[in-house]
Amino acid sequence: MTGDALDFTLETLGLADAGVRDRLMGLYRTLDCFPEVPDVLRRLKDAGFATAILSNGSPRMLSAAVASSGLAANLEHVLSVDAVRTYKPSPLVYALAPQALGIPAGDLLFVSSNAWDVAGAKSFGFQVAWCNRADAPAERLGAEPDLVVRSLADLPR
Repeated sequence: MTGDALDFTLETLGLADAGVRDRLMGLYRTLDCFPEVPDVLRRLKDAGFATAILSNGSPRMLSAAVASSGLAANLEHVLSVDAVRTYKPSPLVYALAPQALGIPAGDLLFVSSNAWDVAGAKSFGFQVAWCNRADAPAERLGAEPDLVVRSLADLPR
């Protein structure tokens, strides 16, 4: 899906160049995580919390991103929508986390920087934190986060 979106954007901008596309897709697979993320995940795992990624990304893309960011040691699960063949905000996707972790949705904290994802996760039944790094205004999606933070380091201990 990311490749299709990139193709559409490049074509729309008149930049349909295979070299540019390949370079951008390669960069997308090696994105750095925000600086506080490794330490926060390590502290959560050390404290006995389950840690996971639940993403609309493909397993191959997620594997590359986790490897390039160095997060693998502190993630117990990397969950992809490929398992249910649909995308967030489908409840089928959010159901992957409680199933994989063996923890009821209401006992899980779902953290996202995407307001639409926050609304979907909250509607599913998760406790939700919105990582609003840009101090964006709240969207009107009908489901409010339980907590708003500017950085994962701001999550309560």
